[in-house]
Amino acid sequence: MLATTALFSLSTAAAAQDAPQEEATQIDEIVVVGSQIRGAKVTAALPVTVIGEEEIMAAAPTSGDDLFRSIPQMGDVTFNSSYLPGTSNSARGDTGSVNLRSLGIGNTLVLLNGRRVVGHPTSQANEHLVPVLTYNTNAIPVSGLKRMEVLRDGAAAIYGADAVAGVVNTVLRDDMTDWTVSTQYGGAEGTGMREMSVSVYGGKDIQDGRGNVSLFFNYDHRDELNTLDQEYTRSNNITDLFAGTGFENNSSLNATSALAPWGRFTVRGSGATIGSTPVTAFTVIPGAHKDCFKQIGDGLCVTNTANLPSDLNADTPAMGLTVMPEVDRFNLFLTGKYQINDAIEAFGELGGYQAKSQAWQEPISTASGVSFIIPGTNYYNPLDGAQNLTLTGYRFSDMGPISVAVTNRQFRALGGLRGDWKGWNWESALMWSEATAKDVSDNISATRLEEWAAKSTPDAYNFFNGGSLTNPTVGDDTPSNQAALDAIRVDMVRRTKTELGLWDFKISRPDVYQLPAGPVGVAAGIEVRTETQLDDRDSRIDGTIRYTNLAGVVSSDLINQSENPDTYGERDVFSAFAEIAAPLVSPEMGVPLVHNLEVQIAGRFEEYSDFGSVAKPKFAAAWDIIDGFRIRGSWAQGFRAPNLEQINATVITRSNQSTDWIYCEALRVQSGLLTTANGSVVDNTLRACGASMTSKVASAFRSDFNQNHARKSTQERRSGNPDLKPEESETVSLGLVVQPQFIPSNLGDFTFTADWWQVKQEGMVGLFRGQNAVTLDYLLRKNGSFNPNVVRADPTAADNAIFANSGLAAAGEILYIKDAYTNQQPQTVEGLDLGLMWRLRSDEYGDFNVNLNVSHLIKYSLDMAPDTQMLADAQASGELDEAVFLSGSFGDMIADFGRPEWKWSLSTTWRKDAWTVGAFTQYISDLYDDSLTNSAGDYWTVDSTITANLYAEYVFDGARFSEALADTAVRVGVRNITDEQPPLSSGGYVGAVYQPYGRYWYASIRKTF
Repeated sequence: MLATTALFSLSTAAAAQDAPQEEATQIDEIVVVGSQIRGAKVTAALPVTVIGEEEIMAAAPTSGDDLFRSIPQMGDVTFNSSYLPGTSNSARGDTGSVNLRSLGIGNTLVLLNGRRVVGHPTSQANEHLVPVLTYNTNAIPVSGLKRMEVLRDGAAAIYGADAVAGVVNTVLRDDMTDWTVSTQYGGAEGTGMREMSVSVYGGKDIQDGRGNVSLFFNYDHRDELNTLDQEYTRSNNITDLFAGTGFENNSSLNATSALAPWGRFTVRGSGATIGSTPVTAFTVIPGAHKDCFKQIGDGLCVTNTANLPSDLNADTPAMGLTVMPEVDRFNLFLTGKYQINDAIEAFGELGGYQAKSQAWQEPISTASGVSFIIPGTNYYNPLDGAQNLTLTGYRFSDMGPISVAVTNRQFRALGGLRGDWKGWNWESALMWSEATAKDVSDNISATRLEEWAAKSTPDAYNFFNGGSLTNPTVGDDTPSNQAALDAIRVDMVRRTKTELGLWDFKISRPDVYQLPAGPVGVAAGIEVRTETQLDDRDSRIDGTIRYTNLAGVVSSDLINQSENPDTYGERDVFSAFAEIAAPLVSPEMGVPLVHNLEVQIAGRFEEYSDFGSVAKPKFAAAWDIIDGFRIRGSWAQGFRAPNLEQINATVITRSNQSTDWIYCEALRVQSGLLTTANGSVVDNTLRACGASMTSKVASAFRSDFNQNHARKSTQERRSGNPDLKPEESETVSLGLVVQPQFIPSNLGDFTFTADWWQVKQEGMVGLFRGQNAVTLDYLLRKNGSFNPNVVRADPTAADNAIFANSGLAAAGEILYIKDAYTNQQPQTVEGLDLGLMWRLRSDEYGDFNVNLNVSHLIKYSLDMAPDTQMLADAQASGELDEAVFLSGSFGDMIADFGRPEWKWSLSTTWRKDAWTVGAFTQYISDLYDDSLTNSAGDYWTVDSTITANLYAEYVFDGARFSEALADTAVRVGVRNITDEQPPLSSGGYVGAVYQPYGRYWYASIRKTF
């Protein structure tokens, strides 16, 4: 289905004059991305990919995500429908993202008919732990596209923020005068996922052709893809899939969870017994289990620790959960234009998108951010006394899988005028667009749970009945009473909204001045836009409704959620740009070795209401040494404005494990030697911090050390930063285009392109990270200072004893860490694009098209942020021990669980009379999974893949068949004909790179009236 999109169109030669000579003029006229000069041929200097209407129809994508995934230069899809996190902290539902050049979400600008598209309103954290926003590719009406243009070059100077990696411009159909109805049905073999789509598009001229109204509608339904459908998704223990590889002994392959219906509890207070046996902590397990400590009846037993035996860990995918949700998607767009007089035309757009998705995810479990206390009065409490219990770990499997229903909507209205005035083309438009998302999922009110846990009657919620005795790792066949389940269940609702208002005025002229080589083109314009973003969290986690446990600790009222406040931000942006395109040498001038030479110079100024102004230039040139041999290049500076959430987010609390190295240092000095867990001695190092101490350390020190300080879950208070600056970038590209003129025309037209590019970015928004802040605090405290972002309690008597005679000032327990978003590390990304296109037109044998497109990542280097580099330098000089670890992602990132080094696509299409046959092959190079190692310390290799697609289409001729069949096309096809499954990784598969299914069959019928 995706076959022809990638490479029919992906010949970089299809940009501007890269196309065969007989088609050059036509393509020059339609390509607009890369230049604002209407009618200019400046795109000859730029690497532009054009995906035309026929290619889109032949690819038959049912969503924008399908279409974008077919382009090799698009990187990992981190916002996708198969990414279903356990909470609404990330985007869920019918989403797709844009990541050109693998530079990251937010670095690619998406346009619709040359103007901005409103962003998807729900954020999610990227690898730097900061919230990012994307354009939702599924909101693009695929059936209504005339063409898609991909500018693979930095374009902030022309289009503004977000165009660091390039620009994707989707151009809608217009001027339609007939109607087409099409339907397609398909499904993934061996699964229950089936997909059906219906599209209608067409239009009508009005007032004898002075105007036109065109409409397109698309409906798509996709059934759920279930975890039980695939062997790599049906269990969280995939050890058996790695048998014989040398990696099967890695514990990370068993990702089953200790959060199970077999509850874990800690007694609050002393003197508690079960029978005559004293207990301080216990876990409910099956009575026949080997770790049984005390039978409690009903086939159940308890252990005398709060540790769950690993063979009872919950294997939630085995319950039959969702991999890809069920979706119903609607796209409707209306475009129109009307010639008011000979000089002025009015135009407009009105569009909408809605998608509703339904997923079923793993049952709710407790989270460390909410400390829940079970009242001792609980009817089912197995303790002989009435002591309260801390719920250490528990999964509410008796509630079943949680429902996640997401509704995404998007609306766009635009009206404008354009015309000619004394040789100048001008255009102005006013646009308003907004996007909303509503994420509704099951959750549990901690306040209500406490109420029903306190009951001394059988109505009480029963934490102590375990799971299933016959299948102890899956589900719970002994649920609490339905009244309790209904009472504690609540909807968790997250509503998000983005708005974009825009007014612009542009003017251009392709011949404002005449040089000896030809006319000089000029464009200029201004734009005013307003942007807003609202993230409205559920009242039970935004601080409106809180849970106060029996010990007086306040937290979120949802059992598995930390508090997360609402966020709102708005900004106004004024921008102005200017562009000049000039021919310096023309073929008629007869200059040796310079058949043709053209340059583009552009600049843009933008003023933001929330952080100031930015100005960026661009220069591009195309040099034809001889006819058919072009060298092209560009240099540009760019920027990405921090998004509204990065600037305006209030404090968000997250809990992470941190090692307090200053305590380790004090204990190292006190003990002289530390022992590792297996008893071996480690001298003058911090590596054994948190392990058992030698007898030189008093037991009081050891207890305080282990329980409170050295290694513990620490609150990190992350927040937005109004002082953030734009991420700056510099892009350089150099390429060549060869169209051999010596090859006889009867052998077809050949075009070869090669483009090397490099993008350097600085000041990327990120977090210093909690562990690094604690490490900096350690370094500063060794020198008599401290890190104010590490907030500590006053030292206790035990603290003072630990630090006595250590030469260090006593440090109290860490209360929390402040970590605001800041401009952090730089990165450099470098790559090479290769393209080869061959086209042959033959009346006897038909038309042939062969396209090869190669994307190669040469370098992806992520440097340390300045503060992290300071810690690394201190470690290199010996000031920090070598055992101290630094947090964050840095170094060579190529193939690091994403970002394939090589991606290429090869497609071949043959057309003859009523027949079209197409074949398509795609290659993705291997990745490495650094979370999975063998005994030698080698990383797991996520294998490379090569897949092949095939389709055939026949168009009925009314003269040969019934007139009712005239202009009816029938197509059958298969994607991934060899049924290649996504290669194995520690998580089963890499969802940002691969779709979680194999061979996909489809058939479609299309009728034009």
